[in-house]
Amino acid sequence: MSAIRYELIKTCAQTGARLGRVHTPHGVIDTPTFMPVGTLASVKGVSPEELKELNAQIILSNTYHLFLRPGHELVREAGGLHKFMNWDRAILTDSGGFQVFSLSEMRKIREEGVEFRSHLNGDKLFLSPEIATQVQNALGADIFMAFDECPPFPAEYDYVKQSTERTSRWAERCLKAHERPHDQGLFGIVQGGMFKDLRQQSARELTSLDFPGYAIGGLSVGEPKHLMYEMLEETVPLLPAGKPRYLMGVGSPDALVEGSIRGIDMFDCVLPTRIARNGTAMTSQGRLVVKNAKYTSDFGPLDPECSCYACRNYSRAYIRHLIRADEMFGLRLTSIHNLHFLTHLMEKVREAIREDRLRDFRDEFFEQYGMANNESGF
Repeated sequence: MSAIRYELIKTCAQTGARLGRVHTPHGVIDTPTFMPVGTLASVKGVSPEELKELNAQIILSNTYHLFLRPGHELVREAGGLHKFMNWDRAILTDSGGFQVFSLSEMRKIREEGVEFRSHLNGDKLFLSPEIATQVQNALGADIFMAFDECPPFPAEYDYVKQSTERTSRWAERCLKAHERPHDQGLFGIVQGGMFKDLRQQSARELTSLDFPGYAIGGLSVGEPKHLMYEMLEETVPLLPAGKPRYLMGVGSPDALVEGSIRGIDMFDCVLPTRIARNGTAMTSQGRLVVKNAKYTSDFGPLDPECSCYACRNYSRAYIRHLIRADEMFGLRLTSIHNLHFLTHLMEKVREAIREDRLRDFRDEFFEQYGMANNESGF
């Protein structure tokens, strides 16, 4: 019996988008959903209690960073990530593959795995499919990811082909190393860069391994969004209808809506909290850089249409003052707001699917958001 089960509730007649639920050992996730990212077992500036108030049903943590500190054995000793970070809802951990990809100047890829140097102290380290699986078994997340290689954009066809085929071989090794299939679901990651035939090949090879869910990786790595959408349209129909589909590293409002239209169930990204720490808020009228001078005497909320803790209680002028004064509370407020904005956006997406009007919702949302050519500015 798989630890992860997908339940399809409804398909939008207007777009084909899916309304569903993902059942996990730590609760049910309504989909499509956005997952806040807690890289080091903490969503920056936001407590687990505040995340629950936002109705976050699942959060993501990072295998690479937790492998470096505090170490997966310490997390195992603490009783797993859920107990360690006091979060009793679902957790997903990524494999570390993307972080290794981002260390392109500090790593060497071979069939056995990846040698790399720690970004913290330069120590030489090694990750393989087996080690990444063992680390994630120790962390104890409900969903964890197969170790993969994320090719850069742009990249030559031959390189991407070799990388994609290696990712499939690594996925099979992860399955063999998985020790806890009864309470942890291991997802495969479809790669293939921006090449349709390689996306098709990767999807065929990964689905033949019968994972309980599938992620689409190697997108949102610098390519234009229209190309990302083309790759989704090529890939998603090849994935099993009865299993969850996860688009990795995507979190701009426009991409969440467009991804949902194309059949994606789960999204994650550091974007909402990262831009919050730079004083940028997502609002129903588009992006708002609250630290700008024009908000010095603006005593309205970040977003008049928002009901989050920040908008209910504090003004743009106050939040601007906090950020300009380097007060941590200001960054917490913008982070809470942005996460609320995206979780509430996904609630609206689910409602629109239920009512067979997701395309109409997209058009209305984009017009209100002030988007040109479906580009959100993020």
